[in-house]
Amino acid sequence: MKTIAEVLTLSTAFLSEKKLDRSRRSAEELLASVLGVKRMDLYLQHDRPLFETDLEKMRSLLKRRSTGEPLEQILGEIEFYHCQLAITPDVLIPRQETEILVDLIAKRIKERPSSGRTLWDLCTGSGCIGLSLKKAVSELSVSLSDICPKALALAKKNAEANNLEVDFRQGDLLEPFFGETADFIICNPPYISQKEYEELDPGVRDFEPRSALLGGERGTEFYERIARELPPFLRPGAQIFFEIGEGQGPAVQEIFSPLPWRRSRLLKDWAEKDRFFFLEIE
Repeated sequence: MKTIAEVLTLSTAFLSEKKLDRSRRSAEELLASVLGVKRMDLYLQHDRPLFETDLEKMRSLLKRRSTGEPLEQILGEIEFYHCQLAITPDVLIPRQETEILVDLIAKRIKERPSSGRTLWDLCTGSGCIGLSLKKAVSELSVSLSDICPKALALAKKNAEANNLEVDFRQGDLLEPFFGETADFIICNPPYISQKEYEELDPGVRDFEPRSALLGGERGTEFYERIARELPPFLRPGAQIFFEIGEGQGPAVQEIFSPLPWRRSRLLKDWAEKDRFFFLEIE
C-alpha cells in the first residue's frame, strides 16, 4: 500500500511531465478531495496508507487534470471572498484578482446611506461578485442576472448554499431591468477579442464557456453596447464597475468619455495591470 507522501510525490511528477502549472498544489488538492481532509492535513498524516479505492479515485482525477481541465472544475468548488461557490463548465472560474474589485466595491457601498444601496450584477455567472458583496453588506439589495439559464441556476444554488437572499433575472444585459434603476452596477462581460481567444491557454479556451469569454472581433463590443444602453437605468450619483481585459484601458475610457459620465478611473490588479474600470454618473 502506498502512503500519502508517496502518492503526492508520484502525482506531482506525473503532472509535471504534462507541463502543467502548480503540479504540486494540484496533487495536494486532488488527494485532499479524495480523502475528505484539508490540504495541510496531508502532511500531518504523510505516512497514512491509502486503500485501493482511494488510489483509483486519485488516478481518475489525475487523468482529468492531465488533459488540462482546470483544478477548480474537477473539484467542483472554489472559495471566493468568504463565500464557498460551486463551479461547473457553464461559468467562468472566479479569479483571485476579482476579489480586489469586490473589496473596492464593498468599501464604496458602505460609504453610501442605506437608502442608496441597490446593486445589479450583470453577466453574473457563478454569482461570485454579487453574492460576496451581499455577504459583505447584508442590507444591500442585490439582483443577479445572466443570459445563460444554466449559469443562473448555478448562481441560485450558490446563493442558497451561502444563505444569501438575492433576486435573479434571466436575460441579455440590461433587458431584465427595463423600467428600473440602480445605485451600483457591476459587470464582468465577455471582453476577449477573436485573435486573443484563438491564442488563449488551452486550459481556459477548451474548458471555460466561449460565450463568457469572447467579446467580439475587437473585444470591446459589450462595453460599446453598455455605454449606449446604461444611462436610463442609473440613479443620480450611481457608480458602475467593470472588469476589463489587459490593454483595454484606453479604449474603454474613450468609449465612456462623453457625458453623462462625471468621473472615470482605471484600477490595477496585483500585477499592476489595468484590470478594472470605475464610472460615476452625474
